[in-house]
Order: sequence, then structure tokens, then C-alpha cells
Amino acid sequence: MIQVGDRFYDQAIVQTMGARAAEAVGLSDRPELSFAVCLSDPAEFLALLLAIREAGASVLPIHPSTPRAAARRLAIDLGCQRLVTDELAIEDLGGEDPGPGGLLQTTSGTTGEPKRIARSWAEIDREIDSYVATFVAPQDMTPLIACPITHSYGLICGVLVALRRGQVPHILGTANPKYLIARLRQTRQPLLYSSPAMLHAIARLLPAGEMIHAAMTSGTLLPDQWLMTIRARTTHLFQQYGCSEAGCVAINPNLSASGDMGAPLPHLRVEAGDTDQPREIVLHVGDRAIRTADLGYTKADGTLVFVGRLDDTINVSGLNVYPKEVEDVVAMPGVTDAVVFRQLDSLAGERVAVAFSAEHSIAPADLRNWCIKNLAAHQVPMETVRLPRLPRQANGKISRREIAALHAEGRLELLAEETAA
Repeated sequence: MIQVGDRFYDQAIVQTMGARAAEAVGLSDRPELSFAVCLSDPAEFLALLLAIREAGASVLPIHPSTPRAAARRLAIDLGCQRLVTDELAIEDLGGEDPGPGGLLQTTSGTTGEPKRIARSWAEIDREIDSYVATFVAPQDMTPLIACPITHSYGLICGVLVALRRGQVPHILGTANPKYLIARLRQTRQPLLYSSPAMLHAIARLLPAGEMIHAAMTSGTLLPDQWLMTIRARTTHLFQQYGCSEAGCVAINPNLSASGDMGAPLPHLRVEAGDTDQPREIVLHVGDRAIRTADLGYTKADGTLVFVGRLDDTINVSGLNVYPKEVEDVVAMPGVTDAVVFRQLDSLAGERVAVAFSAEHSIAPADLRNWCIKNLAAHQVPMETVRLPRLPRQANGKISRREIAALHAEGRLELLAEETAA
């Protein structure tokens, strides 16, 4: 039913583990409770989660690396009634009435304080049904889950979708690209669910002539240089787009442009702008309207295109600049990574700035001249900063807001030097 590392757990074992865990945490007596679960054993975590789902209760998955004190704070903040940690230790937290059973999550917090998101199991089942019916390419592939199963990407789209297809999800949960390459070689028609940063590392480490059979990317846009590297080493490259409130929204079954998210899943309706005027992407799930704070538009063929975050848009003298458009141009030969961010200006209000890394000597002035030739005047970076390495997070994401603040404080270069050391 599931495989964790090299160990296989059949359905009977998982059900036995789930029943034991359910009894230990008091699920059979109080199925209306909400449980925050922070377990280091992926099999034990999934067995309990499936039991909670079967009972119709609520669960907040917490990443296993989270210290107990931090897990407790999060569980209390989100109104959970019981905290479950290793060895099925239980702590009663009080908490509020969770309402209908389902999956509890938090927003990323990139635009403010994280908030609680509650999705019913019925809503998640609709998402899974829509995902499986629409995205048929992986039916004969073996899913390798090399991303956190406490996040909806790994849990729903990786594990639960695989179980719905009758497949055995292989849960690897490792940050070692060499180990993942070895597992790819051992697996028949593998489909690797991972982060952009890990896919990029694997693609660079693969020997000449060796290919990744299939890979899924999600969570952040692939920089063009990363996309070119991964695309050249991957036979089937997929991308999905989603948000905490709605789950997976769209899937691209053949990724060639990083902003192309593919066709929206049929269980929801998507509103966006057009090529001339991108607008906020608004999702309609049942009778709910979800504002994503993402800018995008829909192509004539129905493909949803992600342009950027609303709060990342730079207003230069009344003209909007979308960072991704500038980053696409900044990716001149030799540039390995780049991020465009907002710089305050006394005359224009805001200006464009860019931090970049390069594989050989590219002077900031040369990069700016390249931009002058290839961008409108209001899009040209006012300042270009070369760094040995951009300070990316483990999942490959960059916080433009953090980059801008570090630059304004004169600490961006220092942080990048520490990261590269």
C-alpha cells in the first residue's frame, strides 16, 4: 500500500497501525476532535492520518522536524484539541469546535501572518477525483515522493492520489540528490515529486545521456536557467499550481514555459485576466470565491499563466512592472540565477532592481546595458547587484520582500557571502 524508504507496508499492516494509533489517541471515543499530529515515522503518521480521515475527524499535519514546543504553539494557535507526538504521546489542548472533519493547514504567511485553512474531506475527495480523471499521464508510473507529506503537495497530490490510482507511493523524504538518483535508477518508470531546487540539483548531477523519466514541480516558478537544465534531462516534465485554500488548481502535462500552469481542474472555475491585462486569479470552488493574490491570465487554449504575486508588482511612475518579465530578459548567457525586487525612489516612487549570479565574469554594467536593449525604459533595473549565490530557501523560493529589505539595509551582499561559504 505504501513504501517508506526500503520498507513496504501492505494494507493490512497500515490498517493495524492505524487502529492501534486511533485507540491510543482516543479517536474511537471522540471522533469529533481535531488532532495536531507531529510524528517522525512517515508510516505511523500516514496510518494515523488515514484513520482520522476514515473516522471523519480533523487533522493538522506538522512537519516532523518541528520542536515539540513549536508544534504545541501551532496546534493551539489553530484551535486543535489534541497534540500527538512521537510514541503516540497525547496532550489535551482544549481548543475550539473544529466543525466538519477535514484537513487543517496554514497559509504560507508570505503576505502576512499565517492563518488557519480548513478543508473538508469531501472537498479533498473532489479534488482527488478531478486530479486523477484529468491528469492521466502518470497512470503507469511509480510515484516517488521526495517532498514533505505534511504539506498538501506531497500528501494529497503525491500519496492520496497514488492510493486512489491503486499505486504504491514510495515516500523518500530526503534532501540527498545522489540518493534520489539511485532510487530513480532502481524504479520502473518513476515519477518524482520534488522541489524545483532538488530537481535542478539532480539534473546537474546526472551523468551525460541519463534522463529522469518523469518529474513534477510545484511551489515556485522555475528560473529559466533551471527550467532549461531540468527540461533537457527529463522525458516527462509536469508542473502544478495551487493554493492552501483550494488545493491543486491546474496541471501542465508538458512544461516548456515556467509561467504556464496548464488547464484548470474541472471541479473548479478560474477567473483571470488576458494577455494584455493580467488580473488577480480568483478561484470558485462550489459556492466559495477564493482570492489568490496571484496575477495571471488565461490563453485562448485555456492554459492558465502565472505572472506574479500582486504584492511583487513594481509601480514605476504609474506603470506596472512584473518581475518575471524582467527576470526572463536578465537571463542572458552566463547568468545562472536572478531575482528582481522593488527599490524605493524619490522621483519615480519605485524602481526595478535585480540581484544575479553568473558562471563567469559579467559586470553589473554589462547586464544593465543588455536590459536597456531588451526592455522598456520603465522595466530596466536601476541597480544591478552581482552575488556569488542568491539566498534561496530550501524549496527554491525567494522572498522578494526580504531581498529588498536586506538590500536597503546593506546586508544583501553579506548574507549571500555567508550562504556561499
